[in-house]
This record gives sequence, structure tokens and C-alpha cells, in this order.
Amino acid sequence: MKQAINSNAKLLAVFAIVCTLVVSVISELTKPRIAKQEQAQLLKTLHAIIDENAINNDLYQDCALITDPLLGPDETQTAYLGRFDGQPVAAAITTTAPDGYNGKIHLLVALSYDGVVTGVRTLKHNETPGLGDKIELKRSDWITSFNGKSIEKASDSRWNVKKDGGMFDQFTGATITPRAVVKAVKNTNLYFNANKEALFNSTKSCRGES
Repeated sequence: MKQAINSNAKLLAVFAIVCTLVVSVISELTKPRIAKQEQAQLLKTLHAIIDENAINNDLYQDCALITDPLLGPDETQTAYLGRFDGQPVAAAITTTAPDGYNGKIHLLVALSYDGVVTGVRTLKHNETPGLGDKIELKRSDWITSFNGKSIEKASDSRWNVKKDGGMFDQFTGATITPRAVVKAVKNTNLYFNANKEALFNSTKSCRGES
């Protein structure tokens, strides 16, 4: 009896090892495909908020890693830089709103070189379905209300939800979420206005190339 139990245990152990190896191999084989799909999705999002005809460089490769409190505390963000014949045209910057209703809200904010918002997209969030998730384009067009907006100084009171005297709508029953997004987009705009020259003069790519 004991010998049978030991034999079964060994068989189970071998089976577990084989299964683990198979899963590992499949994971390694699918990594390139997953990475390619993620790149394609990112490029699709980038080209939705930066006019593809206005630039002629590779947005995915022309990028810089940045950190700044305005873009989210203790987080490294990515700036995708759009150029035409080497001249700066626009940038799309990942940013984080740390004060969403259910935690962090990750965004992608695109701005023309003169500081006008050309588009914003929500990349990731945990906001309440049916309320806070209206920051997603597939749920609502609210996120497009930033298009064409700009800011010159931090004291610009228009950059608030209407409940706080600003120009952006809030959601019925959910003010915290849009308030957090408005603040994050505002801060990203302020960051870009103050750092755009340094960004476009950066010689180190976020892909590890110079």
C-alpha cells in the first residue's frame, strides 16, 4: 500500500513538473505575439489622439522615460514624441491620477507643441462600473471634452469640474472620478509646457537606445 502511494506521488510530481514546463514553454512562445499585439494597440491609441498625417516619425520608438510629481507620485511615465522631419509636433504622455474613487487612474494625454490638448484616453482604472467608468471612451464621450483645451498657469480656475466652478462636467453620483482626471490632465499640460524643449532634445530613448 505504501509503495503504491509513493508511486502515485512520484507520478503526480512528474506530471506537475511536465505541466509547469509546458506552460513555461507556451508562455515564452507567445510573448513575442502578445508584445506585438500590445504595441499595435498602443500605436492605434496614439494615432487616435495625435494626427498621423502631422508626423512622420515612429512614435513607438521615439520616446523618453520621465518622472515628475505632476505626472503621479513615484512613478515612471513615458512621453511619446511626434515629429515631422525632425521638428517637434506633439507628444503623448502617460500620467497617473492618484486620487480616483477606487485608486489610481492611468491616462494618456496628447498635446500639440504649443500646449493644446489633442486627445486624452484612459488606459487603466478601477472606478465604479456605470458611474466612474464613464471616463472610458467606449462608455461615454466625456473624455473628449479636453480636446482643444490649453492652460497657461496652475491658477487657471477653468480646469475644474463645474461643481468646483470649472468648465468640465461631472458625472451624476460620481464627482470624485472626473475631478481626479481633470486634475491629472491639467498637471500633465503644466508639465509639458515647462519641459517640452527638454523632452524633444532628449537623446536617450525609452527603448534603451541612444
